[in-house]
Amino acid sequence: MSIEPTSTNQPTTRLSLRAESLRDQLAGADSLPLLTLLGLLTGVIAGAVIVLFRWLVEIPLGYFLPDNFENFEGVSSITHFVLPVAGAVLLGVVLQLVDKRHHATSIGHVMDRLQNHQGRMPLGNVITQFFGGATCLLTGQSVGREGPAVHLGAGSGSLLGQWLKLPANTLRPLAGCGVAAAIAACFNTPMAGVIFAMEVVILEYTIVGFIPVTLAAVAGATMTRLAFGPEIAFMNAQSVMGDLRELPLMAAVGLVVAIFAAAYIRLHGASCRWALNRPIALRFALAGLLTGICALWIPQIMGVGYDTISSALGGEIGFALLLAIAVTKLFATSFSLGVGMPGGVVGPLLFIGACVGGAVGCAAQWLMPNSASAIGFYVILGMGAMMGATLNAPLASMMAILELTYNPNIIFPSMLVVIAACLTTRWVFKCDGLFQHVLRIQGKFRSAEAMEQLLSRTGVRGIMDRHLVVSDNLLDANAAQQLLSHHPHWILLRESSQLLQPADLHAHLQDIDANDKLNLQEIPARRYDLARIPADANLFEALELMNHQQLDALWVESLNDTHQPLGIITRSKINDYYRI
Repeated sequence: MSIEPTSTNQPTTRLSLRAESLRDQLAGADSLPLLTLLGLLTGVIAGAVIVLFRWLVEIPLGYFLPDNFENFEGVSSITHFVLPVAGAVLLGVVLQLVDKRHHATSIGHVMDRLQNHQGRMPLGNVITQFFGGATCLLTGQSVGREGPAVHLGAGSGSLLGQWLKLPANTLRPLAGCGVAAAIAACFNTPMAGVIFAMEVVILEYTIVGFIPVTLAAVAGATMTRLAFGPEIAFMNAQSVMGDLRELPLMAAVGLVVAIFAAAYIRLHGASCRWALNRPIALRFALAGLLTGICALWIPQIMGVGYDTISSALGGEIGFALLLAIAVTKLFATSFSLGVGMPGGVVGPLLFIGACVGGAVGCAAQWLMPNSASAIGFYVILGMGAMMGATLNAPLASMMAILELTYNPNIIFPSMLVVIAACLTTRWVFKCDGLFQHVLRIQGKFRSAEAMEQLLSRTGVRGIMDRHLVVSDNLLDANAAQQLLSHHPHWILLRESSQLLQPADLHAHLQDIDANDKLNLQEIPARRYDLARIPADANLFEALELMNHQQLDALWVESLNDTHQPLGIITRSKINDYYRI
């Protein structure tokens, strides 16, 4: 029997008790209905944040650039050089003044927080991502908007859970909901958002995760459609495969893309390794300088670049220029993101893949002039292959290109091309997925075992024993009998942070008089040493704390009152839960 705090404010007390009940429900196995509602709320919030982020970038660029907000090619050569250099220097100087803990951004940071910090994402990094990512895009850096969107979406879910003081086992699913909503809001691709969240970020498929994530993706797509309309990014890619004899050429797209994917992973990793422990202002200045120099000759690399992809889809760019754009974009982006600029990698990967696929499509037109598929068909295949091979996300990439084009004819050949690219990148070039590779370089990668995954899904509230009483060390026999009358499972000695079993106290009372004094630290009994753990922790965190301090039990403390014990969690209880 735990001791509940008293209050003269009855409505506040009832509200607090209801909140505690909801947290208890989320910590247990029956959390799906409530988690689904929270996933929907996360999707709405994440979608709104992404809409604000896009407005922050697209509205100023719409005034500054001729014709549309992506047309960096339309400004002067001097602007091509000065804009990214000035933007990178400014951003680097500002972040040099910010606490180093808040520098990490984008998808790699999200994966680190999910793997190593139980989904707790700091607000400072989210703020850096929002304004830093917008600055990168406004100044024409060779980065995308999807990485910032993923971070902002995951941060929306995680911060919502932390603000509501939800159990830690709900933070990972809510962060996943935010990721799905962000991808859906960026591309208007809800199903790709779901698969990307589970295949790339969360790295697991579960029913408990899938349903809230799906609803969040729908909410995210709804928000972006309300703001920007039912746009489909590449609706003009509606061609079909011309001839089955093209299959070898399409497989060749996968092989060529694998070369670019492996090169990107290696260069990004090398840049990340070089950037370790170097001043952020220096890193960003060099990245801006490289982008500015490249943009003098190939201005298409600046910004998101979807206008260039559209031109490639229409066959408006020649073979040589396509390859030149792809190679230049690869170098500029891998260095910029490798040194830590707060931009995204998904958009640049689609961009590079589009150019590589378009180049192979030009070759196909030369080899099979009367029967080859349109160049735009190869462009789409290259986009999916580059994303899938670099991120080690074949299913997410195939679903993304399907939703980006609404062209069902792309499914059959994309399966061949994406798998060929992924296998070649993994087996021939021995490359891990980009984010795993970078996290290993940073010393942050850790592969979760099955036990950790299971225990992380349940909060300590879900299985803690609430039948306890709190006692002083010194009391008389009558007071001891009064304690036992509540039929507790545990007696918590708060002064010494120890745990006593009632049966031992009951046995000792048989041998003493009713008026005798006793010290519960001296009676013959087994006493468990204890440590505190907050009520929002999950079972894996509890087991880690027990192992670290060599304990067999913990007392769970209230988030509202650190002197209020809510229950007891024991090592045997966790072991029994895992065996079930």
